[in-house]
Amino acid sequence: MIDLTHLEKYKENNRIEAKKAIGGLPQSLWETYSAFANTLGGIILLGVEEHSDRTLHAVDLPDPEWLVSDFWDIINDTRKVSVNILSEEDVRIREINGKHIISITVPRADDSVKPVYINGSPFTGTYRRNGDGDYRCTIHEVQAMIIAASSARQG
Repeated sequence: MIDLTHLEKYKENNRIEAKKAIGGLPQSLWETYSAFANTLGGIILLGVEEHSDRTLHAVDLPDPEWLVSDFWDIINDTRKVSVNILSEEDVRIREINGKHIISITVPRADDSVKPVYINGSPFTGTYRRNGDGDYRCTIHEVQAMIIAASSARQG
């Protein structure tokens, strides 16, 4: 999807999200996971910050193995995330110019499992991606996903 060795060539957009994550997994990570899964998919980069010129740069995560372990614990907890659509290959620790980052490749979710939501409620925890931001879905958008999921499971 992107060449991580040339991270500075990229900007956040509808398929790329950077999160510094120096202090642990940010809460907004889960909103982005939901948004990417419910839209076109995308890549979340932990240990990457956006500079004022909007370019991306690695910051070096102090303990990436712990963050990956924490990530798997949370994403498999249905009280936090409705469904885990990732495989082990989707979450990787990478080294960029001697700095460690984590790349999380989120595929577009199959209609049969949508909406992918967080915090136990599809009506308050379903997000979509638009431009370089995550936006909470309206009740009507969530209802449309639920109807599409029902049709996908029956078909």
